[in-house]
Amino acid sequence: MELKALLSGIENFKVKGDTSIDIKNLDSNSKRITENSLFIAIKGFDFDGHKFVEEAIANGATAVMLDMSADLKGIKIPATITTIITDDTRKALAICSSNFYGNPSKKLKLIGVTGTKGKTTTTYMIKSILEAAGHKVGLIGTIENYSGEESLGKATRTTPESLELQKLFAQMVKEKVEYVVMEVSSQSLKLNRVYGLQFEIGIFTNFYKDHISLKEHSDMEDYFNSKLKLFSMCKKGFVNFDDFKGMKVKSLCKDCDIKTYAINNEANLLAKDITITNISVDFKVKIDNKNERIKIGIPGRFSVYNALAAISVANELKISNDKVKEALESVRVPGRSELVPNEKELAIMIDYAHTPESLENILQAVKTYTKGRVISVFGCGGDRDKSKRALMGEVSGRVADFSIITTDNPRTEKPEDIIADIEKGIEKTKGRYKVVVDRRKAIEEAIEMMNNNDIVVLAGKGHEPYQEINGEKLPFDERIIVKEILKEKK
Repeated sequence: MELKALLSGIENFKVKGDTSIDIKNLDSNSKRITENSLFIAIKGFDFDGHKFVEEAIANGATAVMLDMSADLKGIKIPATITTIITDDTRKALAICSSNFYGNPSKKLKLIGVTGTKGKTTTTYMIKSILEAAGHKVGLIGTIENYSGEESLGKATRTTPESLELQKLFAQMVKEKVEYVVMEVSSQSLKLNRVYGLQFEIGIFTNFYKDHISLKEHSDMEDYFNSKLKLFSMCKKGFVNFDDFKGMKVKSLCKDCDIKTYAINNEANLLAKDITITNISVDFKVKIDNKNERIKIGIPGRFSVYNALAAISVANELKISNDKVKEALESVRVPGRSELVPNEKELAIMIDYAHTPESLENILQAVKTYTKGRVISVFGCGGDRDKSKRALMGEVSGRVADFSIITTDNPRTEKPEDIIADIEKGIEKTKGRYKVVVDRRKAIEEAIEMMNNNDIVVLAGKGHEPYQEINGEKLPFDERIIVKEILKEKK
């Protein structure tokens, strides 16, 4: 593609050199630059791409793009290399990537979901409904990316960098995808990974304290304002009106047609008469002046909110109530409050909770509806933040009726050392617990001690089908393991 065409749409830039040159590839990583490439230098949190300009040229870059706010002194660029200087290379990367792949997002109908929690489950619910209605759907998010039923690979981050995102869109266009449902993280909005996209529909699930750090958001205001950017890119929005910050979205984003959903407050879509069991949740909702009973195989009050968001989208797209009910009853999300189906109808839940906050959230959620005991099976990852270990022990000891402390991904640490750190927290509580270092045996013991009124929560691994031990990823899929254990119990 001619460099001039790649630059189309960038508002402020200066060029020194030939813009008629043919560009075969572009990237912001100098190591991936090949012959006849455009290298776009990004100032990142850990690395400044401007320090790798000369490496990119050595690898074959015939054009380089620099950010005018960067320190450009000392960068040696030969006169034969076309140099572009712009005021925001992150935005420029998004625009150039879109141009390079033929502006694929304009050929797709995008549905974006933002919020602290519930993004993954909500996207899976929407995908399920759209597919039940006969549409081919792409999915981009935390767990895995899909084009229809075909996996496009495990996700490395919630929302990909703009170059990878446009590549995924281009593949979906080629494969005749109609809708793309995607998680839109606050970080992707702040760092312009989704810059230039136009969403048909945007969803705001909720807002909690999270992602405040030097590499993420400076404070809660920055975090919230980043999420709001989605609604400047949407035609239509749906917002959780029970959420304190969600209530403010409508007044702050007046250019977007926003409707609401809720359980407690008056909203455009309201859930009533909620019944939660160990294996499902059902509720009543009025759609087109008709009361419908919706059942979901993902128990918990939070599932009602996620379903309301998905139903709001279905209503907007005129999808029949029967298709909505059928899709929501059968939807499952890998590693997110995921119940393992079994003939004994035992409530064995797999959840990705691996922080004190997320562990408390899932344990408190199941405790509200479980008739029997909450049995928590968890560990902590090795070579990661050690300060959270005692906190997780304290959470499980305080909330669960019984805890089994085991391994997670010990990586290069001794599992016994990690467990000892967790015990310091659980010993502060009156919670009953035991240590079973081998995670498979820990799961087996939890299942052995449960009855039909109890629920076992296997926390930490979620969708991961492996355990990382001493630098090796060993097969460890908890769905398979649970089924094997139950089969052995027959």
